[in-house]
Amino acid sequence: MYTIGIDLGGTNIAAGLVDESYNIIRKTSLPTGAYRDADDITADMAKACRILCEEEGITAEDVSSVGIATPGTADTDHGIVIYANNLPFRNYPIAAKFKELFPVKKVAIANDANAAAYGEAVAGAGKGKSNFVMLTLGTGVGGGIIIDGKLYTGFNYSAGELGHMVIVHNGRQCTCGRKGCFEAYSSATGLIKMTKEKMIEAPNSVMWELVDGDIRKVTGRTAYDAMRKGDEAAKAVVDEYVSYLATGTANLVNIFEPNVIAFGGGVANEKETLLAPLRELVLNETYVTNERTEIKSAVLGNDAGIVGAAALV
Repeated sequence: MYTIGIDLGGTNIAAGLVDESYNIIRKTSLPTGAYRDADDITADMAKACRILCEEEGITAEDVSSVGIATPGTADTDHGIVIYANNLPFRNYPIAAKFKELFPVKKVAIANDANAAAYGEAVAGAGKGKSNFVMLTLGTGVGGGIIIDGKLYTGFNYSAGELGHMVIVHNGRQCTCGRKGCFEAYSSATGLIKMTKEKMIEAPNSVMWELVDGDIRKVTGRTAYDAMRKGDEAAKAVVDEYVSYLATGTANLVNIFEPNVIAFGGGVANEKETLLAPLRELVLNETYVTNERTEIKSAVLGNDAGIVGAAALV
């Protein structure tokens, strides 16, 4: 039997046919059209599933379940998207609506960041481990928590907002309204802000050469690329960034003591250049007993949401 995972994004509906070993057999995608009615978007999710079945030469009866990874707050018990900021879902019974359009026995839903974390837990960086935390370092800091092999979502389905724990009292303003959030310092956005600030302080830095003198071209890679060229100002940026990341990561280790914390997202593409110094700092800030939490890179990339959604049932 197959399962299907749907990763519903603001731009695309990505769907994958997944086998019992969590391998993606076939993928397809359709534009989301986030401006449309919720029923129209759901209809295209069902359409994507039919496309997968037709291309693989199977029917809906060969699909045991469908999982949907959705932005926003997902009531996983009742299959309802309570709220999604960039999509027209308000207390929308997405599981029931979907089953009307694609006749499958079981439909499950989860928040998209949680689904991606679950995908890494069952088939990626956390495979074989019962306690796992995923952190995604992109425009913000997202993530998910797996405890005893199960997604932890809290009593109101909104747990796992790891980017919004405060690591600096009364620190940088965060988009959520609080100050000093992990996200404000450890996202790619936070890294870019630190880079620009240092560039203004260091007009002779190699970082200026890398952006052709235009500070608006700074990315999350600028400081790392300049550091590799021996630029001391860039190294100071990277060291500052990693120190903040270590503080938040150590907090998560001390609270959850997961077997593994995995990092995904744009900044995490630095791999060991990021993770090697991070491990050393985290070790100094955590309670260590017989074994240490393993800090590693996520491995599934953009497929994590599909795999995690498919594994929900």
